[in-house]
Amino acid sequence: MASLQLSLPSTYSVRPRPVRCADERQTLFNRIAPVYDNLNDLLSLGQHRVWKRMAVSWSGAKMGDQVLDLCCGSGDLSFLLSEKVGSNGKVTGLDFSKEQLSVASLRRNMSLKTCYKNIDWVEGDALDLPFPDGYFDAITMGYGLRNVVDKYRAMQEMFRVLKPGLLSSRVSILDFNKSTQPFTASIQEWMIDNVVVPVATSYGLAKEYEYLKSSVREFLTGKELEKVALQVGFSSARHYEISGGIMGNLVAKR
Repeated sequence: MASLQLSLPSTYSVRPRPVRCADERQTLFNRIAPVYDNLNDLLSLGQHRVWKRMAVSWSGAKMGDQVLDLCCGSGDLSFLLSEKVGSNGKVTGLDFSKEQLSVASLRRNMSLKTCYKNIDWVEGDALDLPFPDGYFDAITMGYGLRNVVDKYRAMQEMFRVLKPGLLSSRVSILDFNKSTQPFTASIQEWMIDNVVVPVATSYGLAKEYEYLKSSVREFLTGKELEKVALQVGFSSARHYEISGGIMGNLVAKR
């Protein structure tokens, strides 16, 4: 794999900070990075691309905006945001996994789309963002909040770095939905046990994906996510269930 070279916006400097996370979770995402995109396509039958476009649309990102893709992984949301904000805008993709960022950087370098040049990759901590207050017009987070060790602190940091003002900036957070409906929850667990883990096993990653069911069980419900967003200062918050309640997207306005 090509070595990763992170380019940083000239308007601020990023100070190296220790990443506060469960070490095993960080190791997990480094290990699955080479096959992460292929697995997402297989496990969702390509639907993850639809969900991610919905998340970007809900973020309200527009031409010329400065936006953050938090827990960016291999860059799917970052690339979609890049197309939204255009060459006059700026996208920062932040993740705690150096291997995921290496894949994202390689994907950008191999693309023919010139707008992707507006993306910077930053290795960093969702609980201690290396950006000044009120810096971004919009933030997305795809399948990341469920994996941070302090969800309240992560929401506080997102609120801090969003721009205040009359034109409300937003966060759009896509993740598995922790359903309060027993039938939906049972379908979700069946899919994890009978689809996700077996497919991951074929890639030699059974142990890496066995955590998924427990991580969803320990996650917050949509109502709980709305409550946390309001507690940290967002003026409004709404959680949308999608794909029959299997997935969910929180939209919170600054």
